[in-house]
Amino acid sequence: MSELKNIDKSYVANTYARFPIEVISGKGSLVYDDTGKEYIDMGSGIGVTAFGIADDVWVAAVEKQLGKLQHMSNLYYTEPCALLAKLLCEKSGMKKAFFCNSGAEANEGAIKTARRYAAEKKGPEYYTIVTLENSFHGRTISTLAATGQEHYHELFQPLTPGFVHAPANDLEAVKKAALDNKAAAVMIECVQGEGGVIPLEKDFVLGLADFCEKEDILLLVDEVQTGNGRTGALYAFMNFGIRPDVVSTAKGLGGGLPLGAVLFGEKTEFTLKAGEHASTFGGNPVCCAGAISVLERMDEKLMAEVKEKSAYVFQALEGAPGVEGVSGMGLMIGIKTVKPAGDVVKACMENGVLCLTAKDKVRLLPALNIPMPLLEKAIEVIKGACV
Repeated sequence: MSELKNIDKSYVANTYARFPIEVISGKGSLVYDDTGKEYIDMGSGIGVTAFGIADDVWVAAVEKQLGKLQHMSNLYYTEPCALLAKLLCEKSGMKKAFFCNSGAEANEGAIKTARRYAAEKKGPEYYTIVTLENSFHGRTISTLAATGQEHYHELFQPLTPGFVHAPANDLEAVKKAALDNKAAAVMIECVQGEGGVIPLEKDFVLGLADFCEKEDILLLVDEVQTGNGRTGALYAFMNFGIRPDVVSTAKGLGGGLPLGAVLFGEKTEFTLKAGEHASTFGGNPVCCAGAISVLERMDEKLMAEVKEKSAYVFQALEGAPGVEGVSGMGLMIGIKTVKPAGDVVKACMENGVLCLTAKDKVRLLPALNIPMPLLEKAIEVIKGACV
């Protein structure tokens, strides 16, 4: 491990504070380090490996496509791209899909769509995007500007103009920000993930959807982390009963390969014309084949299992010694601990459980199909680490 650490330190950009573990292999919700130690994976690559490590169905789909066609440009039709778009639209209720490589790129596509739509419908002065305080939308210059957390902005000024932030769950403040700034759109996460795994209030989301519809301001929903079954619905907006104009998603969609998508509703399905947006690798056949194998299995039975596992975690942790509170939705869970979250994560790691953090909370994003015995074992370790 020390040799690998030295190579990594010498040649990989120092942008990550890595945990002192070299992960060699895994299967399902178990991973193994270079010493052979076993860990229960409660992070799933930050919500990416929706069905765990080396999932047999996903591997078979990817290998089959690799032997046929690994890449073609978007100047040509490819079957996985078209079939994935059809599946996404049928399952989400959206109308069209644009494929890219990441959540940040998907959010960039959503922002471009909103500005293009508003400029055409209302005039070029309608370009502002209202986002919520405590939000996180990505690390490009524009998605950093969209992110409603000042500490992400400090080192990278000037950011892209045209973004304002309003308090979450304060409908009147969002309305005022949108009207005062001639907003093209309002962008939200139904659960603020990097902000501490905090769900928005349902009345706020419903009121915001009504306001945006009345004012013809687009409602963009960032489902990068919340999407693809993570919250117990295919997309988190479905838990609120709203219909967004644009949805961005990534992470769990590809099951481990880089894939993002922008989904367009009725208002926006024809907004972007040929040549106005593109991606070299977007819609890659191998990534799309893997995504199809993921989405095809996200049915009502799986969503019910996600909700059941979520209820178990909340019940097991709420009121437990050393736990101040539990927040989140589905298998996207934040734990406010008496101890510093980093200390809890370190203790869990020492005892064979890999967790994440989000601000001052321990964050759990296990595979959606994590077996209950492993989940129960992991939660007992986490409870012990909190004391």
